[in-house]
Amino acid sequence: MTVSPDLHAGTTGQETAGAAEESELLLRVLSALLREDVVGLRTRSTLLERPDGPWLRLAADPAAGALLLPLGPDGYQSVHAARLPLLVRESDGARLTSVDEVLTALRTLADPADRPGFDAFAEECRQTLATMRLHTRTRDETDRTLTERHGGSDAWLGLDGGLAYDTVAARLDHPVYPTSRGRSGLDETQLRAYAPEFRPDFALRWLAVPRSAMTVAGGTAALPGCWPTPAELDLPHLDDSHLALPVHPLTLGDALHEALRETGLEQEAVLSGRALLGAVPTLSMRTVAVDADPRLHLKLPLATATLGLRNRRTIKPRTLVDGAAGQRLLEQVIAREPRFAETILQADETVYAHAGHELLAVLCRRYPAGLEGSAVVPMAALLGRAPGGRLVIDELADRFYGGDPLALLDACLTLLFDWQTTLFGYGFGLESHQQNISLVLDQGAHGTRLRLLFKDNDAPRINAARLRKTLGDDAPDPEDFADPRIFADHDRPVLDLFTTITVHLCAGSYAFGLARHGRAPQDRLLGLVRDRLAEAVERLGTAPGEPGAALRAHVLDAPRLPVKAMVSAGSLLSKERSGAADINKHYTTGPNYLMPMGTSR
Repeated sequence: MTVSPDLHAGTTGQETAGAAEESELLLRVLSALLREDVVGLRTRSTLLERPDGPWLRLAADPAAGALLLPLGPDGYQSVHAARLPLLVRESDGARLTSVDEVLTALRTLADPADRPGFDAFAEECRQTLATMRLHTRTRDETDRTLTERHGGSDAWLGLDGGLAYDTVAARLDHPVYPTSRGRSGLDETQLRAYAPEFRPDFALRWLAVPRSAMTVAGGTAALPGCWPTPAELDLPHLDDSHLALPVHPLTLGDALHEALRETGLEQEAVLSGRALLGAVPTLSMRTVAVDADPRLHLKLPLATATLGLRNRRTIKPRTLVDGAAGQRLLEQVIAREPRFAETILQADETVYAHAGHELLAVLCRRYPAGLEGSAVVPMAALLGRAPGGRLVIDELADRFYGGDPLALLDACLTLLFDWQTTLFGYGFGLESHQQNISLVLDQGAHGTRLRLLFKDNDAPRINAARLRKTLGDDAPDPEDFADPRIFADHDRPVLDLFTTITVHLCAGSYAFGLARHGRAPQDRLLGLVRDRLAEAVERLGTAPGEPGAALRAHVLDAPRLPVKAMVSAGSLLSKERSGAADINKHYTTGPNYLMPMGTSR
């Protein structure tokens, strides 16, 4: 069969809005499956050159015939991406242009043990597509809501303004995961009531739990002042024996009942009929800002999933322990590296409570004081569109960097790489992706001041040998952390985390994204990333055995870099099939876009 060079005809320009969104999603899905080599899309295919460009030919079973995928350049985390939103069935020339059709065709090539994962991912895609269409329909409505509640985006300040930026970020796709806007099992009514992209307000529900069943870090005196007593929840007879535990409204029902049954608390815990404490969802959705205390955010378990159906948004009690331990370790580093004392900010995550179950827990995150006059912007919002249509990074550049978005990116990368490479020098790597870092920008006597605000330090990777060498007797004992996967005696897990999170998500994605938006040539932007990283690496020292040498060899000069295989580990494959000890740290490899021009990638 000869593939016609005009197969793209009819897929652009004439699409309805709904068809356009399906095409957008299908391109992302196909590109992700290609990157992760699902069913051998990369390794079992033959590259064909056609008049309209390259195609991959994936041999299928004799009855179905081969599948053909049009290719375009990628370069970010894969050499190629899908060029058009379709597969072509070679046997009859049929064009598969819906996500369902494509996944059905690929499912037939999967191992029978993996086919339920394809079914689950297809449902995930359907949920995401519905959400994308909902976002399109409600964009103007949401812009009006943000303007009414927060004013013009050129004046969004403090943690309250940060909630508006969270709403903008929630309407963006993840740089890698194709179905990031989907949330398992939630319908439109629930999304409008509780999802950050709609900037809703709601009140929390409360469960009175026997004090004897509760673990409270720091004791009950450490809980926020706005914490209600059972009496304030219309349960005065439980004041002496029970403690209030907040419950997200979406967790009520069967999921909560099952959690109480599993913990043996179904007869002792009492759900109050009174909703109390107004809240606003943040970008993570399960974390809410509390109206009564603007510096307080409560992280609450949700019985849903994002970034893969196995990536449940519950809170395992051990992660609360690890987050507090990670924070203490970061504080030790800052004490030894005083140049970061004024530029690296941390949310306090040492106060938490749980009843021994992932749906019966809360983290009380408290932000630093003095942010009211600063723009507090999650990195995830930078390429989002503020009300009026301009990119957030452009508006911030106008306010703080003379209208130059590259100057803003340069300043951010300089500080980010300095901090993260310093942590690597101590043997420590943070899973501080775009959602977990906020830029804090303000104007001082000496011009613009940029700081970085970090949260969620519960899933680091630590080279115990390097940490002991750098901190000596002050190094934490592995027993201080609950997750044994955190520690190793070598750099590999820390390098993988540094590369996939700090380099790919917090640097590379902006180089490719700003180039896509026409702010600068891609080579210039990638050169900026490489130069700032190289400068930070040199500060560590690059002699053999020094930490900078490991970063240079495995990041700057490596021909290929680790890339998250998030779809495979999060949805398509069981842990037994993928071999993933942690679905968020399961990798394949991709080209090194940081290699100098003219060097083979």
